[in-house]
Amino acid sequence: MGRRPVTPKQAGRAFDDGTRRTEILQTAALLIATSGLRTSLQEIADAAGILPGSLYHHFESKEAILIELLRLYHEDLDRIAAQALDRLDEPTSQSAFDRIVDLGSAIGQCAVTHRAALQMSFYEAPTSNPELAELAQRRPTAILEAMVQTLRAARWSGYLRADVDLPVLADRIVQTMLQVGLDVIRHTAGADKAATLLCRILLEGLASAPPADEELDRSAAFRAADEAVRSWTDDSAADPGDKAAYVRAVARAEFGRKGYEVTTIRDIAAAAGLGTGTVYRLIGSKDQLLASIMQSFGEKIALGWTNVLRSDSSPVEKLDAISWVHTNALDRFGDEFRIQLAWMRQSPPDTPNPGWLFAKRVRQIRTLLGEGIKSGAIRIDSPSNELLARCVIGVSWFPENLVHQLGTRRSLIFVRDTLLRGVINRDS
Repeated sequence: MGRRPVTPKQAGRAFDDGTRRTEILQTAALLIATSGLRTSLQEIADAAGILPGSLYHHFESKEAILIELLRLYHEDLDRIAAQALDRLDEPTSQSAFDRIVDLGSAIGQCAVTHRAALQMSFYEAPTSNPELAELAQRRPTAILEAMVQTLRAARWSGYLRADVDLPVLADRIVQTMLQVGLDVIRHTAGADKAATLLCRILLEGLASAPPADEELDRSAAFRAADEAVRSWTDDSAADPGDKAAYVRAVARAEFGRKGYEVTTIRDIAAAAGLGTGTVYRLIGSKDQLLASIMQSFGEKIALGWTNVLRSDSSPVEKLDAISWVHTNALDRFGDEFRIQLAWMRQSPPDTPNPGWLFAKRVRQIRTLLGEGIKSGAIRIDSPSNELLARCVIGVSWFPENLVHQLGTRRSLIFVRDTLLRGVINRDS
């Protein structure tokens, strides 16, 4: 008989053995999840109520703590994957949807438990330490395979359409479930509620009448989005004669390459071939520099949103067009998107979210969804309009690796399937 499936409450059990070493890890995980990699060993020791010398008895460096946090994260994901595969061999009365939701909820709870490790794997390349770099960049291959097999069983049962690319769908679902670990997506809801709603959107879609590609391509909203995308300029091509713009372009590349937390003004100055003092005079502090970079990125996204929301189109068409803006932004400005995620580690963040204006976007999507639900164009079972809006925003961003794998057009069609039309077999 196989092992029983992991439940959301069981995910992350490795943090509950009651030892001092684990207490230090718990403390470090909480601090890093809220304050980032700038968290010092002194701060961890103070929060744990121990002297730094006692902390060194358990961990020789901060990197050793980060490595352990990432190992625990990957071990939890691997355990969830093994138990999900075992479950597939057992007779069950569960529906295909419930099986997918169970696995998704366990992944989501794991992401909440391991927020610090999740953030490192999402958007930071925190070190030149080979072991830490490998763990931070490791793909969750076991959980991806478990999701593929769970989806394959769902297709065999007739629940999913035969033409759906299961590895792509599995990657899309797993990455979406991992983002449940970001407070701005989950907000005040439990991980299981957020995961269930996200699965419902991804599998069943929002549109009451699934729209065809030709219909969406002709919409005024899509034309408005495409016009905004074609107007974007690449800030990395800044004229070296404009020193402030040039420093921003260099910093953008450094933040994307090394991670915001560990990149210093000295690093940026060296990459730009300028003195550190000159960089400070041109752009001020590192936080001010980041805000300037993100304002430029946010203005590009805002142009697309504004054009789309002002268009004479249905709510479903507008949601589709916003996804087109996001897909192109990921294709061309992945560094900024990863930096943006760094600002989403806190809810609300300690500093204003530069450029993206997340709270405003949530209000806009809530209004759009409300119009669609009232007209009957959108049909979804959600515990709250706030959670629905946050989940829809999350789903409207397609995973960056899949954008590069599929290209923008194929990515858009897959977004349409997993946001609007659904991938379930409606004839079964």
